[in-house]
Amino acid sequence: MPNPFFKFKEFTIHQDQCAMKVCTDSCILGAWFAAKTAPFSQVLDIGSGTGLLMLMIAQKTCGTVHGIELDLQAYKQLKENTEASKWHSRCTVFPGDVRSWSFSEKYDFIITNPPFFEGSLTASTAEKNLARHSSQLSLEELLRSIDGCLKLSGSFGILLPYDRAGYFEKLAVSHLFYPREKLFIRQTPAHDFFRVAMHFSRNPEKSVLSSELCIQDENRQYTLEFKELMQDYYLHFPKYPS
Repeated sequence: MPNPFFKFKEFTIHQDQCAMKVCTDSCILGAWFAAKTAPFSQVLDIGSGTGLLMLMIAQKTCGTVHGIELDLQAYKQLKENTEASKWHSRCTVFPGDVRSWSFSEKYDFIITNPPFFEGSLTASTAEKNLARHSSQLSLEELLRSIDGCLKLSGSFGILLPYDRAGYFEKLAVSHLFYPREKLFIRQTPAHDFFRVAMHFSRNPEKSVLSSELCIQDENRQYTLEFKELMQDYYLHFPKYPS
């Protein structure tokens, strides 16, 4: 049974009411973009879940961080997690569907860890289906929502399965969003890439920055690059069983 909470250096994520728990790739997404977000940015997290991404960004910035979550059980926990944090005065959460929600402002930066498994086998519970699948919010609808919520000068970040990244990039370009940077993520040097973090804006770039992150080394210990990325968040880096 998953731990009902996950304690970071500066905040705690309770997750017993959320279908999708804290996971390593979500932490990578939050840390990678928190380091890139301008200090006083207005940020929106679409599909906030536990509030992990909101709080990782709030830890590194000084602006407002908003989140919207469709699942009401997850929303209640999201609200509790953000209100219990030291940045509660800058964090606001909304219970609802981003496709129909009327936001009072547009955002400098939008981050999202969207439903991954569009068109594949569904999960065992309705809550996990909502959190993990694109039947409720397709990537096309997600892009339209981002377009409506983002300032003209803004950008957005997303985490996708490696085999969906090319499709999403083409879809994003058709909506006049262009890649700025990509982070290809693999578990160990022996594994193929399994996730890609992607940064998009409305401005076409002459060249797209590309980098790789390997979470563990050949001995299944965290790599130096991963530790450097997560050092301001993780309390410790446990050793993996051999």
